[in-house]
Amino acid sequence: MLSKCAIASSRIARGFTSSSSSYPSSATPSAPTSFSSPSSLKSLSSYSRTTPLLTQNLPSTFSQCSRSYSTAATKSFLLADIGEGISEVEVLQWYVEEGDVVEQFTPLCEVQSDKATVPITSRFGGVLKKLHYEVGEMAKVGAPLCDILTEDASEDDTPAPSDAAPEASSTPAPTPTPSASVSAPEVDVSQTITTSRGSRKVAAAPAVRSLAKANNIDLSVVPGTGKDGRVTKGDLLSFLESPTSSAPAATAASTTAAPIAAAPIAAAPTVTAAVPRTLAQDEVVPLRGFRRAMVSSMTQSLSVPHLGLSDEIDMTRLVKMRTMLKPVAASRGVKLSYMPFVLKAISLAIKSYPIVNARMNDSATEVTLVASHNIAIAIDTPGGLVVPNIKNVQDLSVLEIASELSRLISLAHDNKLSPDDLSNSTFSLSNIGAIAGTYASPVLVPNTVTIGAIGKIQKLPRYNELDEVVPVHIMNVSWSADHRVIDGGNIANFSNLVKQYLEEPGSMTFDLR
Repeated sequence: MLSKCAIASSRIARGFTSSSSSYPSSATPSAPTSFSSPSSLKSLSSYSRTTPLLTQNLPSTFSQCSRSYSTAATKSFLLADIGEGISEVEVLQWYVEEGDVVEQFTPLCEVQSDKATVPITSRFGGVLKKLHYEVGEMAKVGAPLCDILTEDASEDDTPAPSDAAPEASSTPAPTPTPSASVSAPEVDVSQTITTSRGSRKVAAAPAVRSLAKANNIDLSVVPGTGKDGRVTKGDLLSFLESPTSSAPAATAASTTAAPIAAAPIAAAPTVTAAVPRTLAQDEVVPLRGFRRAMVSSMTQSLSVPHLGLSDEIDMTRLVKMRTMLKPVAASRGVKLSYMPFVLKAISLAIKSYPIVNARMNDSATEVTLVASHNIAIAIDTPGGLVVPNIKNVQDLSVLEIASELSRLISLAHDNKLSPDDLSNSTFSLSNIGAIAGTYASPVLVPNTVTIGAIGKIQKLPRYNELDEVVPVHIMNVSWSADHRVIDGGNIANFSNLVKQYLEEPGSMTFDLR
């Protein structure tokens, strides 16, 4: 109804301009300049009685407008609780601006918590009156995100702020343009739009924006191939590789490396070099999103006494097995790295030592042995470290684990992980060797009691049973455990069983169900 009212109002306004010359200036009453409030519509009604030729052909929409606006009210759209105990989120981008007509389920904005990125859609239709937050600001859960002038106060039971009710009756709402009032606007999020609230960002994940900033690239000049012109990481990398890109060639080459967790462990470490720059003065960088979550989780974790253990694993047989199986996996559309084998070995070992896959209650009086093996994988992205998890690894085949791993890595680099992908992990693993290093001291993820870190695979000389020096593929592994729950014998026996499965990968078939 608001859209029809806006159209009728604009048609009448055009009539004032085109027909005013037909009336003496003394006989023509002053035309109202705004038609977006009940008071202005009353003035328009008085005006139409003295100018019948202007309004005799108007549709019945005008009378409907008067009735509609008599019940119009400003509704505050409250930011709903998105779960996981999140109290605030960062506004990444707005898809609408003040004055736009929105309908139910129209995308309003995209926000990021310390868990995931979530799109926010409108629960009711109307004219967008006010945006309460700028891009980059932190929005509180339960607080107004924006104000919408609705057609009927009964559309939503969310109360408007105390100062919003009088504003709806005394202050004209922004009048939509005729073209925008026919339907909800299609927001071209692939362009930078300058409004009274500043520049609206190109639609792109925070990881993509961070990568663009590191390479001094303006995302508005990068062609987006994603939905609604969204700039993806692939778009940015293609732009960096193009001859017209102003980014250094070395930077483009370094950023095209495969995702960290997906790269084969035996491959040479990937070095992602940032563009060197000299700071003219101190720079304050706010901690947002995943980096802010890391501050909280690591502070919490370091209150737990850690027990550490490291060992080396001979991966020679597994290297040969993977070489044989890679073409088979590729024929099924799956990229096979070493990680799925490691995850499956861990899951099989958990069955023998379930204490490493446990949770302790808040009062530290009980330990729950968790049936599901939800193994989290640390993934390094330009936006920070994220730790999604593969659910129920105990029920998945190696190929299914590989497929799920690829999905999570892709979503992580596009900043599209869902809260479910990031919640309820029971065990964690970091593939630090994909970047560099052999041993590590991993820090526990909150609500878990064990974490592992695997180093890069190196071809090193070792003695065989005949005391002959032979080349073997060695991978180092480091474990950290909650010493309140797990003792040295627990973690040592668990580590030995994982080592047995990986050094004799065929033995895993004995325990598969």
